[in-house]
Amino acid sequence: MGMCALSKAFAFQPRIALIVDDIGYSHHSAAPFLDLPIDITFSILPKLPKSRALAHEIHERGHQIMLHQPMEPYNRSLDPGPGALFVGDGNEKITNILEENISRMPHAVGVNNHMGSRFTASSREISEALRVVKKRNLLFVDSVTSSRSKAYKTAKNLHLAAGYRNIFLDNIPCVSSIHRQLKRLKRHALQFGRGIGIGHPHPETAEAIRHFAKDLEGSGISFVHVSRLIRSA
Repeated sequence: MGMCALSKAFAFQPRIALIVDDIGYSHHSAAPFLDLPIDITFSILPKLPKSRALAHEIHERGHQIMLHQPMEPYNRSLDPGPGALFVGDGNEKITNILEENISRMPHAVGVNNHMGSRFTASSREISEALRVVKKRNLLFVDSVTSSRSKAYKTAKNLHLAAGYRNIFLDNIPCVSSIHRQLKRLKRHALQFGRGIGIGHPHPETAEAIRHFAKDLEGSGISFVHVSRLIRSA
């Protein structure tokens, strides 16, 4: 292989960012992910019993933190939880809620949406929320809970550092199914140079990621915190 080919091979370093959502309910559910030997980004729900304590512990363990901001879904029977944003909220209310949630989430580098299929499809509301994210110099990841989401496009129009979820890992919380989703994420990263996968604090998800990380040793694919993937774009 010539020098040019070698340079091209080493320049292309596919990267995967794994985000674990819905953190904050208990230390027990987060613990298996804290011990994984790779970079993980933890997205923490606001105003839960363990939110702040876990934010400090996760940061001390060298992992990355985002605010998992609750937003209104289309399904009105689903409760997005405390500190949520709703369609119809005024700009001042959106700003105040989001500012409070961010200020109570130590070490957060960014925000992604929890639920939010209705909110992220509403232009005024998602624009106002993302202006707050930009003002705080945070990044944004669109969880893409709906094909109607305008969040990523709006973020880019605001010149906000942003990315979006490529693969949900554990809609089926079974190790073999999660492993298949991780392999899909690997193929995406190989094709496009990067991939963002979102999972949840299930023991099956942690187990599948552990095996997957071992399988990728020496492959040239690296696991990175989501900020490194997005801010280098």
